Amino acid sequence: MAQSDLFDLQSTHNPHRWYLPVDDSVSVGPPGRKFLFGGVGLASSITAMERTLGRPTIWATSQYLSYAEPPSVVDIDVIVPKVGKHISQARVVGHVGDREIFTVNAALGARPDALTAQWAVMPSALPPEKCEPMPKFDVSGRDLHDRIDMRVAKGRYGASRTGGELSEDGQAILWARSAEGHALSSGLLAIIADYVPGATGHALGRMAGANSLDNTIRIRRLKESEWVLCDIRIHGIHAGFVHGRMHIFAQDGELLATASQSGILRVWDEAPG
Repeated sequence: MAQSDLFDLQSTHNPHRWYLPVDDSVSVGPPGRKFLFGGVGLASSITAMERTLGRPTIWATSQYLSYAEPPSVVDIDVIVPKVGKHISQARVVGHVGDREIFTVNAALGARPDALTAQWAVMPSALPPEKCEPMPKFDVSGRDLHDRIDMRVAKGRYGASRTGGELSEDGQAILWARSAEGHALSSGLLAIIADYVPGATGHALGRMAGANSLDNTIRIRRLKESEWVLCDIRIHGIHAGFVHGRMHIFAQDGELLATASQSGILRVWDEAPG
């Protein structure tokens, strides 16, 4: 496994086909019911497209259609309908056998333009070393959550979500990094972006979460940063669905990426055991 990746994406003799072995290290969920983390599906697709085309990701969006449970293998087919001078339009179909798991559409490339600007502002937060770790959903074994070091700067997670009082602003703030020292990449940002639905319980003040329907990430730039700050906003909940977004900043306040998601609302009367 490459040091820059949290997942074991493998090439084949066909430069447009890759495959991803699914095990607990890239999965989440309750004991005995693990499934591939949606962010890993998007991240592996982004990585496959970047390696196939030799261009960086501008934006990518994933639609989640089914679950891939361990042990299984997801085939990742890269389709490139348009290659321009600076931009390539591509998509990925991730499937286990004939069963489609996710579809990803993306644009990749860079233009020779020296202009750079930023209007998004990183919120104030305690440094990560002074923030509590994110509580684990499944304490019985190791999964993807053990491989992402998440610290809670603002928000109600775990048992602290109970109480039934709605958040005033729907905002949660997390610090995140690879617990194994993997370098910051577009793939790692895509995995971190998939933590938007985890703020659902904070917003509601209840034991709640969501199953992602999609995951869209727009990458402004990549730069070295041990930690990234995730400014999450749950915008609203209605008709059984939750909608939210995340701004991802480097430690020095530079905006790295923005992300947005919709999910199927899940509410539990008691904390999952």
